[in-house]
Amino acid sequence: MPGDGFPVAEKCAMDEHELLRLRQQGFHCSQILLLQGLSQMGKNNPDLIRAMQGLAVGMGGAGEVCGALTGGACLLGLYAGNGEADLPEDERLSSMIRELVEWFKSEFGRQFGGIRCEEILAGDSRNKATRCPLLVMGVLQKVNELLLDQGFDLSGQED
Repeated sequence: MPGDGFPVAEKCAMDEHELLRLRQQGFHCSQILLLQGLSQMGKNNPDLIRAMQGLAVGMGGAGEVCGALTGGACLLGLYAGNGEADLPEDERLSSMIRELVEWFKSEFGRQFGGIRCEEILAGDSRNKATRCPLLVMGVLQKVNELLLDQGFDLSGQED
């Protein structure tokens, strides 16, 4: 996919209307990221999406690490993690996750005073409407850039 004439941002940017539609359906940041990843792969996995709710609003509403960041790490794992005992994780997974975390800290941690949901929302749940979409779209784009840079096919097809 790299070098096929389309800028990465155009291929990876989530449509804001789609994000709003998913939010209105009750999905959280972590879930939306995996929904988008599964969509890119042409897959559907309600059980995985259900499990991702445990990361929502800083891990079950506890205000801890942002669900967009943890969801992004899980999305990387969807592509590069091991899913069967006899298939090892891709050796690139840990470095991609570390790069995502460092990028997130630099991009959003400084802007919002940390990477915890509680810090990002600054104690005001109304901040979800503007901050969370920015985080989700940014993380999706960064995850897809990391995957493309490492030679992954976003459709999830093996070479």
